[in-house]
Amino acid sequence: MSELFKKLNLYRLNRLIINKIHSKWMLLSFIFIITIPFIMLIGLYFKSSYLFEKIPIIDLLFTSEWLPSQEKFGFLPFIISSLWVTVLALLFSAPICLLSAILLTQYGKKRMLSLMHPVIDILAGIPSVVYGVWGLLLIVPMVSDYIAPIFNIKTSGYCILSGAIVLSVMIIPFILNILIEIFKAVPIDLTEISLSLGASRWETIKFVVIKKAYPGIISAFGLGISRAFGETIAVLMVVGNVIKIPTSVFDAGYPLPALIANNYGEMMSIPLYDSALMFAAFILFAVVLLFNFASRMAIIKYERMYK
Repeated sequence: MSELFKKLNLYRLNRLIINKIHSKWMLLSFIFIITIPFIMLIGLYFKSSYLFEKIPIIDLLFTSEWLPSQEKFGFLPFIISSLWVTVLALLFSAPICLLSAILLTQYGKKRMLSLMHPVIDILAGIPSVVYGVWGLLLIVPMVSDYIAPIFNIKTSGYCILSGAIVLSVMIIPFILNILIEIFKAVPIDLTEISLSLGASRWETIKFVVIKKAYPGIISAFGLGISRAFGETIAVLMVVGNVIKIPTSVFDAGYPLPALIANNYGEMMSIPLYDSALMFAAFILFAVVLLFNFASRMAIIKYERMYK
């Protein structure tokens, strides 16, 4: 019996040690994930600090002169171009994703959803440069030859609108996948109760399903904005890359990711220019955090309102 008790105690001790080891490495993994954004933010800030010492941050954000040879770095054209492309892309993709998710989860059969999942995965897996080439071959000529003449505007097609169209197609699979999972998570009991009380199928979707899934919808669109804001290659190929503040969707633009991709490799030897590009990355990071924070606040406000 004594040997049996020893074996049991040894077994329990081993289990305790293994449990502690597992809990420790899981905690370390969690801490690592939590600290990554702060490490990135601090690193970008310190890399940008050399620029702050030379030029006030107000001048950097709210002036439009970009003359690196004269130490003038006005980021306003790049910020406005990024916002134009991102907001337009979301306006194009949001209704398509929302209506498609409703069709696939509320009206379509399971076979339709199972067929669509590989299509969505294929769209999500296509490299950005392929979307860019598609934009060059199709979207740019379409904008210059067909869309712009409707408004009596002449354009080469390399403009904000072309970039927004390409970007909207790129983020559709990302947003759509999230929305499908959100609508599938809505309890079926809610829809059955609504239908049993005499509501039509669309009334049930509008007043029950969408209302229940509203926080998730906001979160999906917030993540879509964050994803769109940082896309580089495809947008760079069709947006025109002209340093000026765009005043219409048919003007050429120059988003922040394109600025970094076009100049970073050659300008690393110039400290001030290198610091300016790091500041562009810092702006991108800050804007993405702002969008995520705003969407999170909207979700919290909605949940408190209907709790």
